[in-house]
Amino acid sequence: MTDRAPLRGIRVADFSRVLAGPYATMLLADFGADVVKIESPEGDGTRQWSPPVDARGDATYFAAVNRNKRSVVCDLATPEGRARAWELATTADVVVENLRPGAMASFGLGADALRSANPRLVTCAITGFGSGAGAALPGYDLLAQALGGLMSITGPADGEPAKAGVALVDVLAGMNAVTGILLALRARDDPDGDGLGRHVEVDLLTGLLSALTNQAAGTLATGTPPARTGNAHPSIAPYALFRTADRPIVLAVGTDRQFRTLVRLLGAPELADDPRFAANPDRVAHRDALTAVLEERLVRASAAHWTDVLADAGVPAGPVHDIAEAFALAERLGLPSVVELAGEDGQAPSRSVANPIRLDRGGAAYRTPPPRLGEHADAAWLDPRPDPEGRTP
Repeated sequence: MTDRAPLRGIRVADFSRVLAGPYATMLLADFGADVVKIESPEGDGTRQWSPPVDARGDATYFAAVNRNKRSVVCDLATPEGRARAWELATTADVVVENLRPGAMASFGLGADALRSANPRLVTCAITGFGSGAGAALPGYDLLAQALGGLMSITGPADGEPAKAGVALVDVLAGMNAVTGILLALRARDDPDGDGLGRHVEVDLLTGLLSALTNQAAGTLATGTPPARTGNAHPSIAPYALFRTADRPIVLAVGTDRQFRTLVRLLGAPELADDPRFAANPDRVAHRDALTAVLEERLVRASAAHWTDVLADAGVPAGPVHDIAEAFALAERLGLPSVVELAGEDGQAPSRSVANPIRLDRGGAAYRTPPPRLGEHADAAWLDPRPDPEGRTP
């Protein structure tokens, strides 16, 4: 018997665009949800964000977060477009949007109106800085990284603040949206519950503050925000990037036992008994001196040599991979990281990153490549069912 996809039968009307919302709805689609992507006549803006493009000619930014969906064009500036959007939204289980706060309501598609028509509907709004005093702030990832404190702790200690190399806050918001949606569906479908949908709201700012974890906790406890430390860890040493004879490696030494093994393999076991380095708080306090003595020995051999020697002994160590090398590592480790979706009608296949969540039964499935704009103009839900009054959408 084929394992049933966990979200099979869940309908998602996806009004979102760019990254956070589409990432969330793709994760839902991977596990069986029927996601209809509702686009303007111009389409999701990321369709034009190229280069690079994939083998099908699609912008890879768009392709990265839109597989397993169907595309319907609804011009919300017209009565016909709004009527079609209303039909899809009110017959869905979930509506996801990340438009400017108030925009959906201005089209007659606000959460209250939709849930009045379908009390079981789960609505999810993804905003930049909330729907209150921060509603007017544009929800751009770079702005969130700056205003949310991430850039203040990212980058070299003596250099400029730096952003993460990917729109990380958007991705976090997408993950938070999925969590909220699943919680709302669980509450709605609880046999002992009220059977009603919930409104889920996530924003970039508080999602980032939550993700700052230990850095945020330290600030709240002491009142002093942390400074940038480059690749070093504020509470652990050695836990940073170090020079070798050819390319840098990372050492992530989290215990005294690992440190003793490290210095023994470097030919300097006496460092483990040096009062400056005997315990982790000592090493953190004397970080610069520790870095100097470690690098003096690390530069005597290659990164590959030290990676093999240290990793074999249980000391976390490794080079800085580019993304292609990271995919190759995942393949060597037997971790599924790439999926290929066959194109239709002779189209080139689409390659994308695998869903990182693995279940022993009913796991992620990869059915269709990212849709062309309006490809499914007459789309009906794939799993028709009667509504509570006996009508079939």
